[in-house]
Amino acid sequence: MSAKSPNTALYGKFLLFIAGLGGLLYGIDVGIIAAALLYLNKTINLSIEQTSILVAAVLGGGMASSLVAGLFADWLGRKTMMIVSGLMFVASVGLIVISQGFVPLLIGRLLQGMSGGVIAVVVPLYLAECLSAKHRGRGTAIFQFMLTFGIVIAAVTGYFYTRQAETAIAAAAGNADLIRAAQNHAWRGMFLSVIYPGLIFFLGSFFLSESPRWLVRKGKIDAAMAALRRATSESEAEIEMHEMQSLTAENKSRAASDSLLRRKYVIPFILACIVLSLNQTTGINSVLGYLVIILKQAGMTASHATQGDVAVKVLNCVMTIVGVALVDKRGRKFLLNLGTGGIVVAFLLAGLLFYRIESQRRDVLAQVQSATTTAGGIKLLVNESTLGPATNNHPMALTVLYSQGSGDRVATVLSNDPEPVLTISPSDKPGDKLEIKRALYGPVPTETTGWLITACLALFISCYAAGPGVVVWLMLSELMPTRIRAFGMGIALLLNQGISTLIAGVFLPVVGNHGYFAMFFFWAGCTLLYCLTSVFLIPETKGRSLEEIEMHFDKTAHTASA
Repeated sequence: MSAKSPNTALYGKFLLFIAGLGGLLYGIDVGIIAAALLYLNKTINLSIEQTSILVAAVLGGGMASSLVAGLFADWLGRKTMMIVSGLMFVASVGLIVISQGFVPLLIGRLLQGMSGGVIAVVVPLYLAECLSAKHRGRGTAIFQFMLTFGIVIAAVTGYFYTRQAETAIAAAAGNADLIRAAQNHAWRGMFLSVIYPGLIFFLGSFFLSESPRWLVRKGKIDAAMAALRRATSESEAEIEMHEMQSLTAENKSRAASDSLLRRKYVIPFILACIVLSLNQTTGINSVLGYLVIILKQAGMTASHATQGDVAVKVLNCVMTIVGVALVDKRGRKFLLNLGTGGIVVAFLLAGLLFYRIESQRRDVLAQVQSATTTAGGIKLLVNESTLGPATNNHPMALTVLYSQGSGDRVATVLSNDPEPVLTISPSDKPGDKLEIKRALYGPVPTETTGWLITACLALFISCYAAGPGVVVWLMLSELMPTRIRAFGMGIALLLNQGISTLIAGVFLPVVGNHGYFAMFFFWAGCTLLYCLTSVFLIPETKGRSLEEIEMHFDKTAHTASA
C-alpha cells in the first residue's frame, strides 16, 4: 500500500514529539539560569568569578560534548545517544537541586551543558535520517521552534518563582530565616520544575526506532527496513531502502581509495561549517542575552525594556512557527535569503539610530579624572555646572569606562536621576589603581527612539526566526554526506558555540569603547556575508533525499574535475 497506516501516522507524531522535547530541553539549558541568579548568591556563598563560571558552564559542557557526540552517535547509534542525553539532563537537575556548594553546582551545570551539546548534534541528525524528504524540513524545524519555546518556558518559570519568592519575602517582615527559605526555594524550584520534560524525553527515547541509515551502515538491513516501515509507507520504505543500500554499497566499494579530502566531502562540510558559524555572527545570542540593556540604552524605561524582552522572545516563537510552515513549501534557500536580507536591513537601521544618539556625546575624561578623591575613588555631581550645558534641554547621561584591578567596568549616571552623582569607591585591595579609560557625556535617547530601535529588533528576530533560525539545523544535517554527517555536525556545532561565546564576551567591551552602533554595523556586515553565501553557494535541498543531495555534490566534484 502507498498510504500511511494509522500506526505509522501515530508513530510519526510520537517521533516529532520526543524530538521536539529535545529542542525544549536545549532551550531550557540556555535560559533557566537567568532568573535563578537572583537568589543563588543569597543562599550559597559564591564569588563573582564562581558565578560567572556557573553561567558559562553550560556552554563549556556543550562545546565539549558536541565535539564527541557525533563520534559516539556513529559508534553507539543515534537512539542510544538520545537516551544518554536525557539521562544526563535528569541527573544534572537532581545534582543542582541538592547542591550546597560551588563544586556540585558546577558539575551539575557542566552535565546540563553536555546534555544540551549531545541533543544539539544528535536530534537534528536523527530527524534528518528518519524522516522522508517530504516531511524532513518541517520535522527538523519543529526542533528549532521547541528550542525557542524552551527559552520562553525558562523565562516564564523564572518569572513565576520570582513573584512567589518576592511575595514570601515581603510577608516575612524582615525575618532572616523566612527570607532565606523563600530565596532557597525559588532557585531550586526553578531547576526542579524542568525535570519533568527531561524525564519524558528520556523515557520516550526508549520507544523510538534507531535511525535506518545508521542501521544500514552497520549491516542491519532487516532492522533498517522495519524502522522505515514504522515511519513511512511501504512504497516509500522500499524506495529509500534501495537508495540507501546503493549508496552504502558504492561507498564501501570505494572506501579504501575514497579519501575524506575529496571535494564531495570537503565542499559540503565547509559549507555547513560556514553556515553554522555565520549563523552566530548575526548576534542572535548576544541580542537575546543583552536585550534589556540594549533597550534601556536606546531610551526605554526599565519596565518597558523588560516588557520588550518578553515580547521579542514570544515573537521569536511565533515567527518560528511561520518558518516551520514555509520551509517545505518555499524551500530552505528562499527562507535563508529572505531572512538574512531582512536582518541586514534591521541592523543597519538600528546602527544608524544608535549612531545618531552616540555621535552627540562629548569627551569629558578630564572633568571625571579631576573628581578623584584623596582615597582614590571618584565622586562627581552630574549637572551643567560640572560637565557643561545639556543638548537641546534633554536629560544627559554620563557613561564612564574604567578599570580597577582586573577587568573593565562601566558606570552610567543620568542627570535626571534622584541623586545624579557618579560614585566609584576605591578598591579594598592594596595596589588596585583606578584608571578612567573613557568618559562620554551626551543626551539620553527619547522614548520614541527606544520604540524605533525596538521595532528594528522585532524585525531582526522575525527575519531570524523564520529564516536562519529554522533553516540552519536542517541545512546542517542535509548538507553533510552520510559518511561524515555525525562527526561533521559535531565540528560545525563546536564552531557555532565557540563564535557565540566570543561575540558575547566582546559585546560589552566593544560597546563600552566604541558604542552600540559599532556592534550593530559589525553584525550587519557579517550577515551580509551570510546572505551572499546563501545566494551564490548553497544549493536548494527541498524535496530531495539525503542520498540525492550527496550525489549532487559528487556530480559537482566530477564536473569540476572534468
